[in-house]
Amino acid sequence: MADRKLRIVVAKVGLDGHDRGAKVIARALRDAGFEVIYTGLHQTPEMVVATALQEDADAIGISMMSGAHMTLMPRVVQLLEEQHAADIAVFGGGIIPDDDLEPLQRSGVRAVFTPGAPLASIVDWIRSNIQPRAPLSTPGAG
Repeated sequence: MADRKLRIVVAKVGLDGHDRGAKVIARALRDAGFEVIYTGLHQTPEMVVATALQEDADAIGISMMSGAHMTLMPRVVQLLEEQHAADIAVFGGGIIPDDDLEPLQRSGVRAVFTPGAPLASIVDWIRSNIQPRAPLSTPGAG
């Protein structure tokens, strides 16, 4: 498992149509050697969690510019818990007021990167804080 690249879903949740930042992050993560799955625009929390499960992701990075971060990011965490996949780390970024950072982290969002965060700091945080998940068992295996 040590040779497996980390798999990260980069998601745009909600009605936010600004995806340049998400694409910049996705490219930086790819260039850093991670496998990246970009969901595209206008995803629901349910769609993002389904993608993460289908892709056997180790983490979900959510980009938010719409102001719905206090609802949508915790909902992704909640859905992962309901699917017994709380080991998939959720981190986020975008236009998020300082007063919302601590409540987001209390809700289970592992890290929040605000505008101006160096791409290298995001890559370094992932390398230091995200571990590959155990492989999913396949029917009939074992």
